[in-house]
Amino acid sequence: MKKLAFSLSLILLVGLLLAQTDDGRKKNFNIKKGVSIEGYDPVSYFDGKPLEGKSSLAVSHQGVTYWFNHPVNQSKFKANPEKYEPAYGGWCAYAMGETGEKVKIDPETFKILDGKLYLFYNFWGSNTLTDWNKNEKVLKGKGDHNWKKLVP
Repeated sequence: MKKLAFSLSLILLVGLLLAQTDDGRKKNFNIKKGVSIEGYDPVSYFDGKPLEGKSSLAVSHQGVTYWFNHPVNQSKFKANPEKYEPAYGGWCAYAMGETGEKVKIDPETFKILDGKLYLFYNFWGSNTLTDWNKNEKVLKGKGDHNWKKLVP
């Protein structure tokens, strides 16, 4: 009986810790109207063309919801979500590297670098992907460091 009570307590504790982690991710990710990447399909970027997802093909991963354009993409994501989740929680990669700030993105301005999706601000004549490309190595290093401070 003591082993059962201990096991149940352990399961509850792990569940609470995971819920807190999910809330922390959700707080730090770029989420609009309950969905990441403004509803774009994260897998579609790896095919070179960002596509809007469908709410009927939603998947939540550790508190963050993604929409998919096709069931195949949904399956790919489920099999390896870390591969397809955007860097820096879906915030502008340039801003994360330059100042460590969370800045909105244009979901159609992106780059795949070392197998990871990076998104960028592109509004009012300011395309930060252009600036990122001029100093990518330094900005990526600083962005990684700044993101770890936000999400340890």
